[in-house]
Amino acid sequence: MANDDVIRSIPRLFRLLQEREIDYVLVGGIAMLQYVEGRNTESINFILSAPALTQISEIQVLGQERYFARGNFEGLQIDFLLTNNPLFQVVQKHYVQTIAFANHDIPCATVEGLLLLKLYALPSLYRQGNFARVGLYENDIATLLYTYTPKRAPLFRELKKHLSASDLQAIQEVVDDISARLTRFAKRSRMILAHNAIPSGSGARCGLANDLAAVVAMHAHGPCALPNNASWGETR
Repeated sequence: MANDDVIRSIPRLFRLLQEREIDYVLVGGIAMLQYVEGRNTESINFILSAPALTQISEIQVLGQERYFARGNFEGLQIDFLLTNNPLFQVVQKHYVQTIAFANHDIPCATVEGLLLLKLYALPSLYRQGNFARVGLYENDIATLLYTYTPKRAPLFRELKKHLSASDLQAIQEVVDDISARLTRFAKRSRMILAHNAIPSGSGARCGLANDLAAVVAMHAHGPCALPNNASWGETR
């Protein structure tokens, strides 16, 4: 199916979810696009319950596990995070806001909700040796932390309920490392701007964004060791 046809299927999907009164939350790359620019994604991602998935016969379910499922709707790939997972259920209930998207009012994960999901995913991605996806997730985390500076203590209190002590410590080290690099990035940016080395305007903002990406890429080359635990689905 042509890419334009897939794009046109997105409003139809949201209309279908609304008509069936499905309780869902938009997450993943499209949710990220509501908060940051330039995030690419190959699929659309939702949190919903396994029973709710059975109410949408128009979606062809291609595979389903305990906490994840994958489907196809008119050529559009959909990845589902199922509320059998307690953290996914928490995000669905408590970390949601309504956004306007594709001419619909859509329940979308908040910045904090997206951070919870991405931090929760990191240990499994490290264990899988999925370097590309680790880099993608850590870039998302860095961008959200840099842009919105959310309070981190409540996030780690929630994650503590769902992760082993070793995984939680490893995630804390990742966040500390990202935070230190972002602090250095901000300091160097201010110094350069103060010396008028970077002109004002969109070109300067693009340059700074590239510098931020470079900072995160540097971090991705030094993953911390994480203990073995449960797996994580291939969602974006």
